[in-house]
This record gives sequence, C-alpha cells and structure tokens, in this order.
Amino acid sequence: MTKFKSLHFRPFLLSDLKACLAVFDTNCPEFFAPNERRDYERFLAGNPSTYVVCIRNHKIVGAYGFKISSESRRGCISWIMVDASARGNGLGTRMICRVLEAVSSGNTTVIDIAASQKSAPFFARFGAVEINRTLEGWGPGLDRVDMKLTP
Repeated sequence: MTKFKSLHFRPFLLSDLKACLAVFDTNCPEFFAPNERRDYERFLAGNPSTYVVCIRNHKIVGAYGFKISSESRRGCISWIMVDASARGNGLGTRMICRVLEAVSSGNTTVIDIAASQKSAPFFARFGAVEINRTLEGWGPGLDRVDMKLTP
C-alpha cells in the first residue's frame, strides 16, 4: 500500500515552522503560488491546533489541517502538502484517509477543499467535486478550484 514504513503523524508544534516552510518550498510554484508563502507562514505562526505533520525518519515530509465547524457540521482541509521528495508513495492518500476516518462518525455533512487545477484531480479520486473555479485565484498560472467531498 505505502512505502512509508516509519511514517507517523503528530500535532504541529511551533518548532516545526521552518520544516513546514521547507515542504511548502518544494511545492512552489507547481502547486502553490509564491505569494501564498507569507499566508502559510502566518497560518503556522498562529500555532493552529488542528494542523498535523507527517514525519518519516525524523524529517517532516508532509502536513495538513482539518477542522470541523460544530455549527455547520462542515469540515475543511487546509494547507495539505507533501514534500517533493516523498511524492508518489501514498502519503497524500494516507492524509485523506485520516481525514475520512475523523469524519466516519457521520457528524460531518461535507468537507470543503480549496485546491488548484493541479491538485484537484487528486481530490477527485476520493469523490470530491468541483463547485467553483476562479481563474488565477491563487496567483499567475494557478486557478483556485473550490471542491466539496461528501463523506
């Protein structure tokens, strides 16, 4: 299934900020626009309690956020990324499976995903559907693709 035998997940710590930015940098400009780096750094500096890092051999190789609104029962995936050196080994799939396990109780009606035209096909493999597209919504060459996934 996955080639990551020593992979584990844990909550984000402020001390992970630099390593997470390094993962972001391996995804830029292919999956994230350079102008998004500052937004990501601010997000991390806020020490988000729902952000998770993926560690292999003592190195952060991926990260993602997932939270559920108690009022709307909608979930939201945020800043999901895999280090370029770790792509193609099932890590992204493991992250999505962890999100789906978190909502398996049936309390979440929809998971919102803000992707790009380059990452949207990955989410579509799990049943996410496009609900809106903003041309160059993330920056030059990167459309914003809003998607929803019904668990």
